[in-house]
Amino acid sequence: MSEPTTAAPHHEYEKVLKESSTEVASFDTHDRTALQKFQHFLHSSPSAVSLIVLVLSLIIFGAMLGSKFFSAFALTLILQQVAITGIVGAAQTLVIMTAGIDLSVGAIMVLSSVVMGQFVFRYGFPPSIAILCGFALGALCGYINGVLVARMKLPPFIVTLGMWQIVLATNFLYSANETIRAQDIEATAPMLQFFGNTFRFGGAVLTYGVIVMVLLVALLWYVLNHTAWGRHLYAVGDDPEAAQLSGVNVKRMLISVYVLSGVICALAGWALIGRLGSVSPTAGQFANIESITAVVIGGISLFGGRGSILGMLFGALIVGVFSLGLRLLGTDVQWTYLLIGVLIIAAVAIDQWIRKVAG
Repeated sequence: MSEPTTAAPHHEYEKVLKESSTEVASFDTHDRTALQKFQHFLHSSPSAVSLIVLVLSLIIFGAMLGSKFFSAFALTLILQQVAITGIVGAAQTLVIMTAGIDLSVGAIMVLSSVVMGQFVFRYGFPPSIAILCGFALGALCGYINGVLVARMKLPPFIVTLGMWQIVLATNFLYSANETIRAQDIEATAPMLQFFGNTFRFGGAVLTYGVIVMVLLVALLWYVLNHTAWGRHLYAVGDDPEAAQLSGVNVKRMLISVYVLSGVICALAGWALIGRLGSVSPTAGQFANIESITAVVIGGISLFGGRGSILGMLFGALIVGVFSLGLRLLGTDVQWTYLLIGVLIIAAVAIDQWIRKVAG
């Protein structure tokens, strides 16, 4: 008696398996709609939305105002106005990319500038040493924030809210609410006003504060995209537990981010002296809000792990374009706040939409 053959059933099984795999493959390679392609493009290029909004706003205000808006003076004025916001926004960007937030950036900036000024005029320190002391103070404030967030596991919002109050009070107590005048700084320590110095570039007049903002953003863009530290920062913001399992020291990473944020805030404090010409303990009252605004409009996710430092710069420029454009149109300043508020809500809504569909 011949043995039962299994060739036919085996052949049928292979045929069914081949057909099912073909169906799966055809399903996976199904063409996306134009909307889905756009969503995935925005997901892979987080700064694209803010760049599009920036270009459209330039075109609209340019069409309405003509050469009055599209002049070297007007465009460089926008850059000068957003220089401080751009530097502080860079510090805020690093923290928000870790799924945190830093409400103390503005206060650290102002206290650092006050220390730089007071160490020169109260204690007679050389300007270079006083500036280094300001940077050390910024790093210390950032380190305290980082330790409380990383090691004590306290919420970043609460930690930096408390630090904001402490630094703000320290600022007024230490300075006795005293402003160091521009004339005194110019006569004694002009180095403190360095970032307020101007130079001509064609028909434009730029300050060194604008240059340092652009260089800082360029440097951070390189670090975030082409170094292990940058990749680790994105990993911690996206999923700290997975980052820890893959060998990233999450605690050390978070502390380094907050320390760097504090140092950048001190740099902003030095630039602030150049911008104002004086050392004022009441300056930069809304720097923390302005920095968060630039970050959010720039398409950087508040949930961490996604975004581009270039987007923050575009966000800051959008605010500058709206502010100057509406002012040149003669509208009430409240319209600027209204439109910026709409942009903030729209930016968060778009971020949620991109994360849900393309994430």
